[in-house]
Amino acid sequence: MSKQFWFVVGSQDLYGQEVLDTVARRSEEMAAWLSEKLPYPLVYKVTAMSSDQITKVMKEANYDDDCLGVVTWCHTFSPSKMWLTGLDLLQKPYCHLATQYNLEIPNDEIDMDFMNLNQAAHGDREHGFIAARLRKPRKVIAGYWKDEKVIERLSEFQKVAYGVHVSRNMKVMRFGDNMRDVAVTEGDKVEVQKVLGWEVNTWAVGDLVKVMNEVTDEEVEALFDTYKESYDINTDNIAAIRYQAKEEIAIKKMMDANNCKAFSNTFQDLYGMEQLPGLASQHLMSLGYGYGGEGDWKVSAMTAIMKAMGENGNGASAFMEDYTYHLVKGHEYSLGAHMLEVCPSLAADKPRIETHHLGIGMNEKDPARLVFEGKAGKGIVASLIDMGGRLRLIVQDIEAVKPIMQMPNLPVARVMWRALPDLTDGVECWITAGGAHHTVLSYDVTAEMMRDFAKFMGIEFVHIDKDTTVEKLEEELLVKDLVWKLR
Repeated sequence: MSKQFWFVVGSQDLYGQEVLDTVARRSEEMAAWLSEKLPYPLVYKVTAMSSDQITKVMKEANYDDDCLGVVTWCHTFSPSKMWLTGLDLLQKPYCHLATQYNLEIPNDEIDMDFMNLNQAAHGDREHGFIAARLRKPRKVIAGYWKDEKVIERLSEFQKVAYGVHVSRNMKVMRFGDNMRDVAVTEGDKVEVQKVLGWEVNTWAVGDLVKVMNEVTDEEVEALFDTYKESYDINTDNIAAIRYQAKEEIAIKKMMDANNCKAFSNTFQDLYGMEQLPGLASQHLMSLGYGYGGEGDWKVSAMTAIMKAMGENGNGASAFMEDYTYHLVKGHEYSLGAHMLEVCPSLAADKPRIETHHLGIGMNEKDPARLVFEGKAGKGIVASLIDMGGRLRLIVQDIEAVKPIMQMPNLPVARVMWRALPDLTDGVECWITAGGAHHTVLSYDVTAEMMRDFAKFMGIEFVHIDKDTTVEKLEEELLVKDLVWKLR
């Protein structure tokens, strides 16, 4: 069975069977129509009329691996004390769709029978109270069910719920430990597993080298052919490309064997390896795997999750790092890059494979990597940090631009962007909030989606946008500090 969402509709038994049959028929029609528009099917499950029915369906949703979340709606009036136990037990992402079957009030037809049947304006408010009383995390979407904006927001809810599913099943493979003396890449792995579901464990680099030594020439040549189809080769050092293929094959084999969707490594620990995985890491990210440099397992997992939340399940989301600034007045930009590892999903044009010296780490030979410019467009950068006792997800709005200079001697993938509200205020806000130097940059995932993800996962959320000021942010962080200490 494919992944799906369940449509649970509220009513009661006071209206008679004819009304209930109409509710069920309309609910099935709505679910079928919306399923054609949404990323995942919306399956009508029940018109719920009792506490037992609601509790039963919510328990079933919890234990059905194919159910990613629940969408509720009250066609008629649904006395929502009967929803209390079921909603309290629900562990899947929950969306309250506040809509109605008819677009407009039918002037000539409206009578008390019509009013009794079409009480969504009444029922959804009752239903909303009980969720608020329970402090239940939820997404509330109001509007006509065929409206384009409603469909867009329901689609985003579904993508977020899929991200929650990916998070709760996330396994991260760490090759070695973190880069020495770095603070922000550390964190409480037990707390992260408890809150976000991530299993983060370490494998020795020697284990990877052993698998690399078992990779066959035929496997390398097959992946090399894929590289040739996907990228332009701009180097005579074919041996370096084949070596990256061997690294990629081995990393993928180990991750797949252990059900891992993300990995990290560090240039300080390449025991037995000739090159830091550059092209290998980039191509693995293009397949949907997450990556974090310098042992940054948090950004690795978030990359995989945001890729899953993006367009078609592997959107334009990538491991990123702020490298340097352009501070010319009126033309302030961030230049994002990394030593080698930026996902080609961000590329404006077909990436090039190049080999160059990497003057950091334990590389014996020049690593192959993809070089490209990032595309222009609106996006976000996201950072998950450990505040000690709680996790904070920081998201900043950005506007990526075509790089304003060619930088012919910079042999890495790069993206240039304007940070909101502007570069200097944005940097001050980012630093004030404690944002890391590693982020996930995404063109497909929105700040609203990340806010909902944080809500469903029960973590703190900070959003830096065009209206943010340092003063307002400091006040917000102070209040959140107090609120989260009381939790």
